[in-house]
Amino acid sequence: MPKSKVRKKTDYTINPASRTPVKVKAGPSSSIYVGVMLGLMLLGLAWLIVYYLAAGETTYGGPGQALHWMNNLGAWNFLIGFSMMVVGLLMTMKWR
Repeated sequence: MPKSKVRKKTDYTINPASRTPVKVKAGPSSSIYVGVMLGLMLLGLAWLIVYYLAAGETTYGGPGQALHWMNNLGAWNFLIGFSMMVVGLLMTMKWR
């Protein structure tokens, strides 16, 4: 029976240039960016707190009289408040 030919396998070598660290040229984020990021997170939290406390059915001026426009939004208040917080959290990924 004839012997099969053995193929020579090439060894995988890592390119040494790809293992060198790369410097990031961008500097730290500006204070405006940080302020907007934190502001959005706090504004979203404040929106939800105000919705629960002032636009609920147990306000002093009667059912939902303090912020009737917010009470009319209903469940959309959750989308507004949480989306502001999520945008602020997504901004943290670009924060340096």
